[in-house]
Amino acid sequence: MFPNQRPRRLRSHPQLRRMVRETVLTTNDLIYPLFAVPGEGFAKEVRSMPGVFQLSIDKIVEEAKEVYDLGIPAIILFGIPAEKDTDATGAWHDHGIVQKAATAVKQAVPDLIVIADTCLCEYTSHGHCGYLEVGDLTGRVLNDPTLELLKKTAVSQAQAGADIIAPSGMMDGFVQAIRTGLDAAGFEDTPIMSYAAKYASAYYGPFRDAADSAPQFGDRRTYQMDPGNAREAIKEIELDIAEGADMLMVKPALAYMDIIWRVKEATNLPVAAYNVSGEYSMIKAAALNDWVDEQRVVLETLTGFKRAGADMILTYHAKDAARWLGA
Repeated sequence: MFPNQRPRRLRSHPQLRRMVRETVLTTNDLIYPLFAVPGEGFAKEVRSMPGVFQLSIDKIVEEAKEVYDLGIPAIILFGIPAEKDTDATGAWHDHGIVQKAATAVKQAVPDLIVIADTCLCEYTSHGHCGYLEVGDLTGRVLNDPTLELLKKTAVSQAQAGADIIAPSGMMDGFVQAIRTGLDAAGFEDTPIMSYAAKYASAYYGPFRDAADSAPQFGDRRTYQMDPGNAREAIKEIELDIAEGADMLMVKPALAYMDIIWRVKEATNLPVAAYNVSGEYSMIKAAALNDWVDEQRVVLETLTGFKRAGADMILTYHAKDAARWLGA
C-alpha cells in the first residue's frame, strides 16, 4: 500500500531513534516505596527483595534525601508497627510509625512529595485490611466499620505532613469516607491517590515479607479484585472518581498492562501503576544469576508501563532507574 515507506530508515542511528521515540521514561515518572520501622540506626534487608530495606526513621530520612537528590519527586511510606491489634491502632495513632516518618521527612526534605499508604493490614493482628466478624476465619472484612478506621488514619497522616493519601484496602466507599474526613479536618487540598483497581495477586508475596502483613488465615479475595476481571476495574474507577479520587492506581502492573490502558482510556485523571514486589524480585533474581541485563530489562519494563498509559510508576527500581536515566 505504501511502497516508498521503509520504517527501518528511522532506526538507522541512535540519535535518530531518540528523535522519533514515542514514549520517554524520565525520573519525573517515578515514586519510591519505603518501609518504616521503630528504632534508630536500623536497616534490615528484606530477604526476598535484594536492595530493599526495612528502615528506622533516621534511615528513612537519609533515603529521602538521596531520592530527592536523584530527582525522584515522591516517596510512598509503609509502616511496620512495634505492636499490632484488632483495631489497627498503629495505623491511625498520632504517633504511628508512618505519621512519625512523614513528619521527619517533610522537615528534612520539604520539597519531596510524601505519599502515605492508607491501609490497615500492616497494623492488624490478623493481617487483614479492617475489622473482621468475631470468630470469622475466612478473612471477610466488615466494610462500613472499617471505613471509620480508614478515615481516622487518613486524617492523622495528613496532620503529620503527608502530601497525598493513598487508600489501598479496596473497601467500598473508602474514597468518599476519606474525602469527607479530610475535608472536615481542614485538608480540602490534600489529594487522594486511590488504589482503584487492586487485584488479589500472587505477585505480592515479597511485599508481605517487607511489611510483615501476611494474613494469619484466609485470604484477601473477598475484597481485592479477581485477576480475570477487566470490566470490573472500570466500574471500580468510576465509583472512586464519583467519590472524589484525584488519581487512580492499578496494582500490580506487569500482568495488568491492559487494565492500565483501559483505565487511561476511560478517564482523564492521572494514572499510577504499581510495579509490585514480585515483579521486582523476579528481575532481581534473574539479574543476580546473570540471566538478564538488569538495566535494560528494568528500563524496558518501566517504559512499557508508561506506554500502556501510566503517568506515574511506583517501583522499587526507582533509584537505580534514576541513575541509569541520568547517565
